[in-house]
Amino acid sequence: MSKVWRSMATLSNSLSLKHGLFLWSTQSCSLDKLSKRYLISSRSFRRSFSIAASTNFANENREVVIVGGGNSAGYAARTFVEHGMADGRLCIVCKEAYAPYERPTLTKGYLFPLDKKPARLPGFYTCVGSGGERQTPEWYKEKGIEMLYEDPVADIDIEKQTLMTHSGKLLKYGSLIIATGCTASRFPEKIGGNLPGVHYIRDVADADLLISSLEKARKVVVVGGGYIGMEVAAAASGWKLDTTIIFPGEHLLPRLFTPSLAQKYEELYQEHGVKFLKGASIKSLEAGFDGRVAAVKLENGSTIEADTIIIGIGAKPAVGPFEGVGLNKTVGGIQVDGQFRTSVPGIFAIGDVAAFPLKMYGRIARVEHVDHARRSAQHCVNALLTARTDAYDYLPYFYSRVFEYEGSPRKVWWQFFGDNVGETVEIGNFEPKIATFWIDSGKLKGVLVESGSPEEFQLLPKLAESQPFVDKAKLQAASSVEEALEVAHKSLPVESAA
Repeated sequence: MSKVWRSMATLSNSLSLKHGLFLWSTQSCSLDKLSKRYLISSRSFRRSFSIAASTNFANENREVVIVGGGNSAGYAARTFVEHGMADGRLCIVCKEAYAPYERPTLTKGYLFPLDKKPARLPGFYTCVGSGGERQTPEWYKEKGIEMLYEDPVADIDIEKQTLMTHSGKLLKYGSLIIATGCTASRFPEKIGGNLPGVHYIRDVADADLLISSLEKARKVVVVGGGYIGMEVAAAASGWKLDTTIIFPGEHLLPRLFTPSLAQKYEELYQEHGVKFLKGASIKSLEAGFDGRVAAVKLENGSTIEADTIIIGIGAKPAVGPFEGVGLNKTVGGIQVDGQFRTSVPGIFAIGDVAAFPLKMYGRIARVEHVDHARRSAQHCVNALLTARTDAYDYLPYFYSRVFEYEGSPRKVWWQFFGDNVGETVEIGNFEPKIATFWIDSGKLKGVLVESGSPEEFQLLPKLAESQPFVDKAKLQAASSVEEALEVAHKSLPVESAA
């Protein structure tokens, strides 16, 4: 292990969490002074590894180990490669049999029936989701990155800087990046959560099992009215199956949809043959004579037949053996600072599992989104390799795409940027597009647009970042989404509007 690398890792991870607050100004100043004394140029840094670098991994010492094989791991690997710091130095440990891939595909195009041209690997390996090179298993070999498939980490010894995998393999690391993501929230086994025919989706194996059920299914129930439930139900409609969405709330996606907007989308789903059971509480999932799931039993005593059930009720951070690194009990996940450093020197956490300072809104957050997975990975690795001191500045972003299969009469694509706080102004007649604006104390805080043009979608982050004061009356008077977006655009500061 190079002394230079240890110095970089220790220095880059030297800030600690104190009473739940980060002392940005003093720590950044201190790090800046130290960097002048200890840091070396990128070129010299690379030269220092010219002898040690090897693609054979002859011993058990890894300079960097990434735990987790999801999007964050893939984007982190790409960033190491871009810095010339991957060959013979980087090891990725994952529980799946596949190289990192663009996970959102699993609840969208992957579930389309075979005659609707479903997505399949290698088509959606990381980093194609952001227009980057497709990182196939061969790509990792070519870049000298060691991949340990189907062998997740079982234990960590922080003092000795070692990891133990399920197979008993011992890995010694210099720097560790935790990118374990989330696991699907499950129904308890005692109420039928593990019955054959009950599905959860987090990986390709889960999606393949669901497809095998859909091929034989007659009656499908989707539990959950969030975006996962909406995506799965939309895909199931392509199979022409009897599909019902069950959720306890009053309408779909309450986090982003106003009641009137949700009503429009519920009508769209109903046109595709999807039924809704709102305000319902599930008591249990019942098995049939063959042991497979056969019905959903509700708290009111009624039952709904179902031979295939998909549970989409959220996720929880996959902390696993890393609890000792430092957890955030409020939002869950592993607590990090603005460079994704944990309180343990040399250990970082990125993606879904990281509880990080949401700089723009002054709060700690954990974001389960592919955009954050990408950006957090890139920021963390850049901070590790260059000792950058700027804090991660993430703008909350959401998107979803449904009914995109071949032959669908209406393909839907939402994008949302910002914060969903304050009053809402809804514009548009749903044909061909619609928008919602969130206004708090006169400031535009967030915008949701469906079926927008590329130019309109590019405007949304500018609006959410600038949070301009906007004339609510003018927005409400707009006769179209285009007109409303123009009102919002004109409210931007001159430098932001460009």
